[in-house]
Amino acid sequence: MHLLKNVLITLLTLLFIAPLTAQQATTDSTTIEGFIEGLQASKTRMVGTYGDQNYLADSAMIDASGHFMIRRRRTLPAGYYTFLLPGGKNFAILIDKNEQHLVLRAKAADIPGTLQTEGSLNTQLFYDNMRFQSLTDGELMSLGETMKKNAMSTPEYQTARKRQEEILESRKAQLAETIKKYPDAFYVKFKVAGQNPDYLEFKKPNGDIDTIRQIVSYRNRFWNGVDFTDTRLLYTPVIVNKLKRYIKDFTPQNPDTLIVSADALIKKSIPYPEYFKFITNWIALQYENGKTTVMDGEAVYVHIIKTYFTPELATWSTKEELDALQKHVWEMEASLMGRKGPNVTAADVNGQMHSIYDIPEPLVVIFMFSPDCEHCQKEAPEIERLYKKWKPRGVEFYGIAVSTKDQEWRDFVKKMGFTFTNVFDPTNRAIYAKYFVDITPELYVLNKDRIIVAKNLKSEQLETVFERELKKLKK
Repeated sequence: MHLLKNVLITLLTLLFIAPLTAQQATTDSTTIEGFIEGLQASKTRMVGTYGDQNYLADSAMIDASGHFMIRRRRTLPAGYYTFLLPGGKNFAILIDKNEQHLVLRAKAADIPGTLQTEGSLNTQLFYDNMRFQSLTDGELMSLGETMKKNAMSTPEYQTARKRQEEILESRKAQLAETIKKYPDAFYVKFKVAGQNPDYLEFKKPNGDIDTIRQIVSYRNRFWNGVDFTDTRLLYTPVIVNKLKRYIKDFTPQNPDTLIVSADALIKKSIPYPEYFKFITNWIALQYENGKTTVMDGEAVYVHIIKTYFTPELATWSTKEELDALQKHVWEMEASLMGRKGPNVTAADVNGQMHSIYDIPEPLVVIFMFSPDCEHCQKEAPEIERLYKKWKPRGVEFYGIAVSTKDQEWRDFVKKMGFTFTNVFDPTNRAIYAKYFVDITPELYVLNKDRIIVAKNLKSEQLETVFERELKKLKK
């Protein structure tokens, strides 16, 4: 497990307070009493949220009348909690730091429609809004279907759009009234943070809709409703849901654009340590090697670790952990796409030295494998087949064995019938910090200038890369 994961796990562990049973409690700082009519005798689990992580906050037995009681010596962090009930039912509540004594009443057949709360203004506001919106949810769905089926110029579309706008405006008005009445309520901060900005219409000089400018404008305003001074929001799904949309939906999935979007948000969060800590960890983990499907997504990971996981900024971590992370990304950096692939010079099974830079063919495939890797064993015949097919067309293969012993490597090369160059350096000096490999097999493709043009490939993707790169040479 990489240290970055350990840092995040440590963070989550420190945040989550272990629940105490009723028997342990001497003074009840928190009590939550539930009366859910229609439930059978069983158990409920109260699940807390931090970002996209869930944790067991507490639990209680439910009697035959649907009654349960949670008692705690320690207060619960302000946040979003879900009660898991028998029969696959569940419901959520919002708890603020000064709302630690609650009574919840509802009918199991329709908890959202019937839940009433004593002791939690925020939960009551949450359900009041839910019930208000439910009155028009069905109509909004129907209007959306009408708009999909009809062209924008038709009366049907225009009528549906007008009604849609009326409903959305009524929802904005209801929220505005709640904000005016309860400006500092946790629910208000939660609800406002979850709002999406309006789409602004931009047009090109020829009158066409400028969709790119629309998306950029939308993305730039996406975080305007979030109060970064309010750490309670981190204990709800709202921040991580916005992160997912901002990074995964509104940002093209290529390293350069991802880095620009990530930097804009991270720099905004730096003055707010808890948000900075969560956002940098979350984005980095999305693009860690082996976790991302984005071509060279590791470039995002490398950038974030190099830029933000420093002693001055990452104050939650130790110097040793940060040094290890910086070393880790330094090992990855040389083999990012768009960079010149490092040269490797090592001995083959006959003791002859071979260098990548001495290969005359315009394309070179770096095949990194381990003899005891099952995937490598399965891929090996296909790699040899591709080598024989493409060698006459200008593609050379250069195999590098890793995490093995000399005889195991020799036996593997012989068993698999490899006829392309295969090298191994038992000291690891020949390949250290050159071509990063986390999970074998690993494939890199270098062009005629020995620039890395593809990586993290599967064997079935190689021919597409070969055709693309060889086509460029003919232009």
